[in-house]
Amino acid sequence: MKFNKVALSIACAAGFTVAGAAAANADTVTVKSGDTLSQIADENNTTVSSIQSLNSLQNIHLIFPGQRLVINANNGDAAVSTQQSAQTTQQSAQTTQQSAQTTQQASQQQTMQTTQQAVASSSEQAARDWIASRESGGSYTAQNGNYYGKYQLSSAYLGGDYSAENQERVANSYVLNRYGSWANAKSHWLQNGWY
Repeated sequence: MKFNKVALSIACAAGFTVAGAAAANADTVTVKSGDTLSQIADENNTTVSSIQSLNSLQNIHLIFPGQRLVINANNGDAAVSTQQSAQTTQQSAQTTQQSAQTTQQASQQQTMQTTQQAVASSSEQAARDWIASRESGGSYTAQNGNYYGKYQLSSAYLGGDYSAENQERVANSYVLNRYGSWANAKSHWLQNGWY
């Protein structure tokens, strides 16, 4: 097993040496801040499409300071171009993997939130239904003095609009502002006989 690791290390070192020698033989330019591909092509008596082809550039408008570009093809350039292409492919694969991980994490968080909301809303719905059943038997037209509807809200809270939609909206607002949740309102009702 140790022999395989040593052989692999020697092979990697030799590969880097060969790639370095090929890079030394190639005509390359290091991109400086403010450089454009057309400017580099003009300065080196070549074309933008030639530089794009030699360097496997996806976007001719996207080069970075410090990036090394092959500008003239000779025997050593194939190794440099292949190495740069492999680096670009590896960077692209890493970006894709990071994007997939981010998407998976976001999906997991959303699933967890949806599950929590479903549990919370089912317990909230149960508490709301329990209060409505105790207050009015679930009737939107039940009356008890100054209190009206499914949740026996004060007529002043309802503002003269006794519709089912308004009763639901006002009851939700009342409960959330006063108790924070329907479950808390139910707990108060159980302790005091009203909410």
